[in-house]
Amino acid sequence: MLGLLINDKEQVELEFVVKRELEELLFDLEDHRIDQLVKQSMRERYKVLFQLLRRVASEEEIKKYIPKQVKNEY
Repeated sequence: MLGLLINDKEQVELEFVVKRELEELLFDLEDHRIDQLVKQSMRERYKVLFQLLRRVASEEEIKKYIPKQVKNEY
């Protein structure tokens, strides 16, 4: 396990960057032109980024990014 010390400004920036990436992944997952194998990799990345978001964001913010099909996993 690793630890990370960040100040408030860095936390806000990290939260913004992670949320932006999650939004892009959600958008791309809806694209029917993307192969299912690629989408599976995108879902795995989404899970990792979501776990990171859980560490830096408020519970209200986190709820916005829980995918409908995997709500019970988190």
